[in-house]
Amino acid sequence: MEGAEKQDHRSHKATKAGRGAKEKKKDKKAKKEKSRVEKHNPRAFSVSNIVRTQRTIQRNLDRGQRKEYVPLNDRRSEVDAPPSVIVVMGPPKVGKSTLIRSMVKMYCNHNLSSVTGPVTVVTGKNKRVTFFECPNDTAAMLDLAKVADLVLLMVDAKYGFEMETFEFLNMLQTHGFPKVMGVFTHLDQFKTMKNLRKTKKLLKHRFWTEIYDGAKMFYFSGCVNGKYLKNEVKQLTLFVSRVKYRPLVWRNTHPYLVVDRHEDLTHPNLLADNPSCERSIAFYGYVRGTHFRKGTKVHLIGVGDYDIQEIDVMDDPCPLPDHEKKRQTLNKKEA
Repeated sequence: MEGAEKQDHRSHKATKAGRGAKEKKKDKKAKKEKSRVEKHNPRAFSVSNIVRTQRTIQRNLDRGQRKEYVPLNDRRSEVDAPPSVIVVMGPPKVGKSTLIRSMVKMYCNHNLSSVTGPVTVVTGKNKRVTFFECPNDTAAMLDLAKVADLVLLMVDAKYGFEMETFEFLNMLQTHGFPKVMGVFTHLDQFKTMKNLRKTKKLLKHRFWTEIYDGAKMFYFSGCVNGKYLKNEVKQLTLFVSRVKYRPLVWRNTHPYLVVDRHEDLTHPNLLADNPSCERSIAFYGYVRGTHFRKGTKVHLIGVGDYDIQEIDVMDDPCPLPDHEKKRQTLNKKEA
């Protein structure tokens, strides 16, 4: 209430007896005489368990060290970069051609009747990919292991892992081990969900043992009109178009060419006179890694070492969408 006086509360009593009071009096007297000594208790700020603390600190340092790696500069240019090489590998009758046809249909809405040779498609504004179907042949596996940026490892879930898969993984290890993703097919052949879940768990454990824990895996259940289900293919295509590849050391420091096609330029009369004469052959493809120079010795796999006689820059057979637009406007202006 206004005008009413504030109530005075009873204050705490100061200690006049006991150990606390004696210590206070002693401290007050020492302060007055300026003979007070500042005390420092080393145990007050130490850890309770020294051994456990040492182990925790060491463990944190080890974890931090494992995360560190030497950063590698990606020599591939972001502008006009060659298409990334995606190798679809698996044993016979696992669905490699069906997967490539399904992904091409999803990316560019074209129906491929058969997969013959490398297939290049545009996956985004600045990205293209080239699909290679790996045949069941050791030499082909070895060649594709050298140039693959991403490997789609196909496994028949009903049958399990086969010998070809393990052989190809060993080849990848000797050539830098690019990014690997698993694709498991024929899941529609399981009659009970319990069996399917058990098989998925076993396959995942085996796949992670071979690659690394947390490796990406995709499950394809069945086919409709000769292609995999749209939602399942869409998940894979989205991941492929966004994935980033870690540059491998050898490929980052050497130029190499994956040949898309070749032409024999030798004159027909020379071939008619002498079928075993020296030939001139033109190879067409995207240069990857570092730059090729004229006069550089090249190694043709399975043939030998040869000198490059001439190098020419050709028009891009699969241009990016932005480049197509620019070219169209220039043609319109000239017309």
